[in-house]
Amino acid sequence: MNPTPDAIASGNEGTMSPQQAAALLDQATHEARRKIEPSPAWLLTTRAVAVLAALGAIWLSVRGQHPYQGPTAADIPVLIAFIVVNFAATVAVRMRATAGIRGRTQLHPADIVVLVLSWVAVVVIVAALAAAHTNLAFYPTSVLIVPGLAWAAIGAGRKVWRRFGVGLAVAVVGVAGLFAGPAGSWAVGGVGLCAVLLGAAAAVAWSHRS
Repeated sequence: MNPTPDAIASGNEGTMSPQQAAALLDQATHEARRKIEPSPAWLLTTRAVAVLAALGAIWLSVRGQHPYQGPTAADIPVLIAFIVVNFAATVAVRMRATAGIRGRTQLHPADIVVLVLSWVAVVVIVAALAAAHTNLAFYPTSVLIVPGLAWAAIGAGRKVWRRFGVGLAVAVVGVAGLFAGPAGSWAVGGVGLCAVLLGAAAAVAWSHRS
């Protein structure tokens, strides 16, 4: 229960004790962090379900392809819709949560440049592998490795260890998919990313309770 002004002023000298001040500050800090959380647990959980559904649907459509030819024309709109909706929801919630907020959890221009370059590197690498007729170009989870490592590096540089863990886990999912074959990597990506997002949601929820 929050201390009332009367309770705070009930001391002998009508002033707040150090213990009361510390408790009040801790409560205010906790509430502030909860309200400005850029990736709340409910959003992470929603994204986990969405990625599992989207990649799972694609896996169901490609698992019987012999030889593997990739997602069908009907799967492409599903994948594009997921990417667009996920990106829009994430950006909208993050902008609202962090409006006017500064700190180490905020992405700096240099961080954004690193992330953009990581995706550019993915495009270049995949194009080079395709030109060399290498099967790895057709593994969808391969695109997760470089951006995942970039996100982990940004998290480590800012000492935001939850971000570091998520980035590293995403990179691991990307590598794991390489052992499942082109079709199977869709399933690995769906299940793996779902698990990573649910783990992040659990960490956020736990931090709010502690």
